[in-house]
Amino acid sequence: MYPTDEQEALEALKGDDPELAATAEAMLWSAWCRSGNADADRLLRAGVDAMQNRKLEEAEELFGRVIETLPAFAEGWNKRATIRYLRKDFKGSIADCQATLARNPNHFGAASGQGICHMSVSQFREAAICFRRALEIHPHLDAVRHNLAMAEAEGGGSGYLH
Repeated sequence: MYPTDEQEALEALKGDDPELAATAEAMLWSAWCRSGNADADRLLRAGVDAMQNRKLEEAEELFGRVIETLPAFAEGWNKRATIRYLRKDFKGSIADCQATLARNPNHFGAASGQGICHMSVSQFREAAICFRRALEIHPHLDAVRHNLAMAEAEGGGSGYLH
């Protein structure tokens, strides 16, 4: 049975059926990219188009306008985090991932992305914590499991805060 809302989709991510988990993941991404605000949604789409056309500065500016228009909309922060990562602004990207997770604690993409940024600046313990958080939400993310193993191999330890 396919999930009908965000909570059911999040539960499906943790299930044993990889196909259902993939469907639930797609459903979550689709829901997370809709703010309910026509201006913010238009700006987000324009930013995604700019990003796909490698116009990174323009995309960052557009996602900044999404955030100004609707600061509570987690995906605006997540998309800007992606652009900042691509522009090698790892500190800015980490801050935007944290802002995303503050607004949507189930955002496995932001948790994973923050981990990748920490890896980029050799913060392996912090990276491991982020990758574990992403896997707690969505255990089927093989790339995140691989990244966690790399972070641990680089000295990320158990990665749990004491």
